[in-house]
Amino acid sequence: MPTINLRGAQKNYGVNSANAVSDLDLEIRDGEFMCLLGPSGCGKTTTLRMIAGLENLSGGEIRVGERVIDSVVDGIFVPPEKREMGLVFQSYALWPHLTIERNTDFGLRLRNLPKAEREARVEKVMQALDIAKYRDRYPSQLSGGQQQRVALARMLAVNPGVLLLDEPLSNLDARLRLEMRAELKRLHKEFKTTIVFVTHDQWEAMTLATTIAVMNEGTLQQMGTPNDIYDRPANRFVAEFVGSPPINILTFGKPGVSDIADKAEAYFSSRYPTLRGVASIGVRPEAMGYVTKIEDAPRGEFAAEMTVTGVLPTGGSWILELKSDNHTLFLTTHVLPRLDGGERVFVHAPSEALHAFDGQGDRLVEADALLRAGALN
Repeated sequence: MPTINLRGAQKNYGVNSANAVSDLDLEIRDGEFMCLLGPSGCGKTTTLRMIAGLENLSGGEIRVGERVIDSVVDGIFVPPEKREMGLVFQSYALWPHLTIERNTDFGLRLRNLPKAEREARVEKVMQALDIAKYRDRYPSQLSGGQQQRVALARMLAVNPGVLLLDEPLSNLDARLRLEMRAELKRLHKEFKTTIVFVTHDQWEAMTLATTIAVMNEGTLQQMGTPNDIYDRPANRFVAEFVGSPPINILTFGKPGVSDIADKAEAYFSSRYPTLRGVASIGVRPEAMGYVTKIEDAPRGEFAAEMTVTGVLPTGGSWILELKSDNHTLFLTTHVLPRLDGGERVFVHAPSEALHAFDGQGDRLVEADALLRAGALN
């Protein structure tokens, strides 16, 4: 399947309503696993439906290679059945009166494929998804995870150029979600199908995608690899949405008595006097450390005294809740903390782990080089 391009794509459901999607430019390359990530109502499912042809554009165009499949200006709209795309719904949408085998070959029968070819395709995908042993059962006799595999098999059997998945794992329990993530990763590698996957689950996106497109309020916030999204968030929204526990944000310009934000602002102004426009900084919980004596803090790192207000075990790690005069921060450690509530500690973070944002919440790219250089001094 050639590259899919959305150029200035818009969707509006009424004259007086806000755009569900606004001026969206998005490129989905052949063989890519693209995750559309964002909170509820951000426009990700609407985007998926526009690609599928279930929603008409209100503006802009969609191209597959050089072929225009939707354009408001040119009056072009290619119906869903002619786009060579498969859509898997959140609700599975299996036929309850058909066996698993008949559900799997449903699309192939509609295309009038010869029996031998149809049976060969069905056998291949059923074996790949480990549902061949259920071929004579009905959907009601399968678990949620097994039904999800059948829905995927039905789409893979018709060999679509693009597989569109609308939060397909949200109805599964935690263990089944983990299994299906691994299954999807394996299927993408085996079938080399272009996949567009809608999710609000950041870890789902981080573990599955080759590329993530983060959306909010109908607009694209950032597109990049999972590492790009996590390590170099384009703005505060992306930084705060991706990560658990969420990134710690310290806002400058709001003086408080001995507050950690004041110390951070003083640290920046003294260590990086040429840096201008910093309105807030972020530091991820796992990038922070703590010591009980200030002299034990690594030289050159930002450090400040805080009070331990909670120690939260999560299994393989612990989350420390820390408070200053008017800030609460979280710190993640993989070493059992020998601390009690009320104890004072000194938290510290290397300069290269700090994310600087301007007054509009956008990342200060020019700060990155300074922060990395500061870590070497």
